[in-house]
Amino acid sequence: MFTLAVFGIDNDALNTAVNVLILVLIVVWAALVFWTLADARRRIDDPMLVGCATLASLFPFVGTIVYMIVRPPEYLDDVRLRELEMQAAEARLVALDYQLCPHCEYEIKGDYLRCPSCMRKLKDRCHSCGKAIDPGWRLCPYCEAETAAAQPTGSSRRRRRSTTSEDAVAEPSSPPSSR
Repeated sequence: MFTLAVFGIDNDALNTAVNVLILVLIVVWAALVFWTLADARRRIDDPMLVGCATLASLFPFVGTIVYMIVRPPEYLDDVRLRELEMQAAEARLVALDYQLCPHCEYEIKGDYLRCPSCMRKLKDRCHSCGKAIDPGWRLCPYCEAETAAAQPTGSSRRRRRSTTSEDAVAEPSSPPSSR
């Protein structure tokens, strides 16, 4: 039977141990090449760089160590997820406070009563709490006071009137007679 005598070792037990060690090193090296390829695919977007990283790992052990030093610190999925989160956060910030004027498209805040550019009326002020409300609203969402918005026609329900300072100004009272 032919035995592979590595390094000229004549002892069968020692020769078997060396052969097993060499086999383990080859398997570990092949696993490192595969790991480098898989890791590079998850971290690098360019296929040419993935191929270069894999070719570099063909140099036993040194190529994989060099790749581990120069590889990107995070996965492509993490980068994309972070970018999506940043875009969503920016969109929330933009939508939170700033809008565009419907008349001149000037950037305005959500609580502006008039556009500073075209001077058109954007919102009304609630007569009860003073907050900015949409002119079409029939009820202030902040203090639940009814507004002076017109009732839709065809409604059979009657709206309850509240006495306010605007109603008092709108309806002049008759002066008391002193006769």
